[in-house]
Amino acid sequence: MLSYTELLIILLVLLVLFGASRLPELAKSLGEAINEFKKTQKK
Repeated sequence: MLSYTELLIILLVLLVLFGASRLPELAKSLGEAINEFKKTQKK
């Protein structure tokens, strides 16, 4: 599990790479991908 510091660093890197305007879109896509992964793990 990642610590809060590591998550903050990752978030800052994403902010620099993709810009603030695209972060909500990326977060939504990431959330959907994680949900799909969890669904397949349950089967």
